[in-house]
Amino acid sequence: MKKLIKTLKNIWSIEELRNKITFTLLLIFIYIVGTHIVLPGIDPNELAKQSQNNKGGGGLLNLLDTFVGGSFNRASIFALGIMPYISASIFMQLMTILVPQISKIQKEGESGRKKINQWTRYLTVGVTIFQAIAYISFLTQTYGGAIIQSYGTTLFSFSTVILLTAGTLFVMWLGEKITDKGLGNGTSIIIMVGILARLPQALAQEWAARSARGAGGLLIMLVEIVFLIAVIMGLIMLIQGTRRVPVNYAKQIVGNRQFGGARNFLPLKVNASGVMPIIFAQAILFLVAFIVGLGKTDQNSFLNDHTNLWYMLIYTIAVIGFTFLYTALIFNPKQMADELKRNNGFIPGVKPGQPTADYIGTIMDRITLPGAVLLALVGILPGLCQLAFVGMQQNFSTFFGGTSLLIMVGVILDTLQQIETQLLMRQYDGLMSGGRIQGRQATTTV
Repeated sequence: MKKLIKTLKNIWSIEELRNKITFTLLLIFIYIVGTHIVLPGIDPNELAKQSQNNKGGGGLLNLLDTFVGGSFNRASIFALGIMPYISASIFMQLMTILVPQISKIQKEGESGRKKINQWTRYLTVGVTIFQAIAYISFLTQTYGGAIIQSYGTTLFSFSTVILLTAGTLFVMWLGEKITDKGLGNGTSIIIMVGILARLPQALAQEWAARSARGAGGLLIMLVEIVFLIAVIMGLIMLIQGTRRVPVNYAKQIVGNRQFGGARNFLPLKVNASGVMPIIFAQAILFLVAFIVGLGKTDQNSFLNDHTNLWYMLIYTIAVIGFTFLYTALIFNPKQMADELKRNNGFIPGVKPGQPTADYIGTIMDRITLPGAVLLALVGILPGLCQLAFVGMQQNFSTFFGGTSLLIMVGVILDTLQQIETQLLMRQYDGLMSGGRIQGRQATTTV
């Protein structure tokens, strides 16, 4: 406890770090306030009544509502949140891999990065307008009784598209400001805040459900919380897990000074693809269910029921497949081998050039398989928990795995790593007494 208090004092004593934390909290507060501002033309009281009897869709819609802190079903001006920007960023990232011309622009340095960021913002506007039109249709079908008729259909549609687009762009601006002047990756922090915003409500619902069953129910909830802590610890190991490949650098004599000759390690991430395979798998299953007509109602669609065993099997196969696919897209052993050769580095016992690339690729394939299996297990954990702990509320089960928990744990690790770096730079003790905190190797926006 004394070390914790001392660490907090050290953090607050660093003016730069204190200003970053204060600035980040201020922008987060602004975002939270915005998520509770209802769109013009909607009756908040009537909307609250209808929300109690309507889950607001399933599948990908529930996933989106989780990312935006419930403001999707709350018909907020931030109902679409940062997700259009995420979609545009993922698309541009794939284009930099698949289109040589865009990849060449990216390699131009700061000017190329600014150009791609500008294209991403333009694409965000288009994606937001398209999603805003679809969101109007969703509101009309799901919460039509909450729309004020005297407001006018044309005026409501036009104002909603404008406000949702402006809201998404404002949230994007908040994320960029947090990244520039605050602490951590702003986009990831905004998503994490949206996920954590649902935690108190999920805990309250679970507590109410278990309390109704008496002492036995409360004991089950205690077991659930202990299991949740164990899952989080295991997920931290998955995110930070690396295979260290030894690398030696040849000695060079320049004048009277010697350079190189050091031994280092090449860290290969067990989960190099991050959360993207889970997002892709969920999106694909939702689209398949919609195309074949199964996505009309959750009750008739096993592709929207994460407790269904067939869903778990298909989902597991999809996550494993997308893990290998996305890892192959973002991980280039040939480029890594060329960089080692250019810097006079070599792996002991392996010839430079193509043999080194083959060796790194083989190791990556071997560690990607267990990483993909564990990632798929994380993805189906919410459904398994609902089956294992009979009566667990669905909102609470989402915190036991899936995209929500992966993003939440990853962002917290990244933020703690930045805080620890600031402490160590000023010769303070780090946050951990045994080893440093390792964040994710950011391969995506989230």
